[in-house]
Amino acid sequence: MSTLEYEGCNHFRMRLVLSTLSGRSVKISQIRPEEDDPGLKDFEVSFIRLLDKVTNGTKTVISETGRCLKKKNTFTTHRLLLLPASRPIGYYLEMLMCLAPFTKEPLKAVLRGVTCDKDDPSVDLLKLSVFPVLKKFLGTDEGLELKSKYFFICGNLEEIIKRGAAPEGGGEVLFSCPCRQKLRPVKFTQPGKIKRIRGVAWSVRVSPAFVNRMVDATRSVLNGFLTDIYIHTDHMKGNQSGKSPGFGVTLVAETTEGAFLAAEEVSNAKGSGESPTVPEDLGKKAALALIQEIYRGGCVDSTSQSLAALMMVLGQQDVSKIQTGELTPYTIHFLRHIRDFFKVVFNIKVDKKPKAASSDDADEEGEELRVGGDKLILTCVGVGYSNVSKAVR
Repeated sequence: MSTLEYEGCNHFRMRLVLSTLSGRSVKISQIRPEEDDPGLKDFEVSFIRLLDKVTNGTKTVISETGRCLKKKNTFTTHRLLLLPASRPIGYYLEMLMCLAPFTKEPLKAVLRGVTCDKDDPSVDLLKLSVFPVLKKFLGTDEGLELKSKYFFICGNLEEIIKRGAAPEGGGEVLFSCPCRQKLRPVKFTQPGKIKRIRGVAWSVRVSPAFVNRMVDATRSVLNGFLTDIYIHTDHMKGNQSGKSPGFGVTLVAETTEGAFLAAEEVSNAKGSGESPTVPEDLGKKAALALIQEIYRGGCVDSTSQSLAALMMVLGQQDVSKIQTGELTPYTIHFLRHIRDFFKVVFNIKVDKKPKAASSDDADEEGEELRVGGDKLILTCVGVGYSNVSKAVR
């Protein structure tokens, strides 16, 4: 296969991950050529090391200036990871979840660094939002999908061992995920209605009262829409509290059909130059961010769109179909890169379901009340990707 060539540092992670899965070599040049410190940053080098640890047969060539990178095709294997993260753990974990189902043995990874930050999804958000989507593609036959076996069927991000706020981090998480020979096709086009809201309010190296103030502020907004709301409070002390002060809220809305829509807000980092964050303001922002995510709607939220699209492509040679809200810019670029690496083009249609004038009208006509922004139906046929590293039993 010919080598795909790109320029610039944008979409660095997705290009390397798609190269790993597709087996196509990729060359990236002109990486920050005009900056005072050109070439790869430390977190990008750490990401390359992460890929080297979870794969076997990778050959990555970096130019002397660090402004050009070439990666040859590879296949995935299994190793235990102890990776100090110079960027939030979510930066690495988000891409690691794309590779984990195709390892030779079930993956177990210990990641250390910043667990929650404004730049990347926190580990809480990935657990509450992305894991339910991953479960749908990894799960066995429906008769075997038991809640008591959730941690064995679905990738599991266990409870955070240590929380670490930006900038100094000091957090630690354990990620584990099973591997599969093949992924199952998924058809998920009915999101259902919101039935409950769950979440976690956390704080480290600040007053324990901060979590209660955030919960009260969050509920003051959400109680007007729903009564089934429970937000867990998590205040860590001592060695479990990392090295920097911080606090935040992660919320997830669950629907009657098993869709999970999540949002979060995190305090400004110490030494960032921004004004200190007030817990009440942060709680209200988190609630409004969740409402915005619900308005966007769909069966997967904005954080999970790209992973769902990738799993659809890597599924069996069957039709997969998922409803989403408005696509994020990241997802749009992800779909374009999928076209380059796998030659798969999605069929995207706007859901034409008519809006009912009121809930009474919807009940009388037997239609589901559709509210919020326009919904999209993403459809594709999987490439029949098979995990050649995993033995058939």
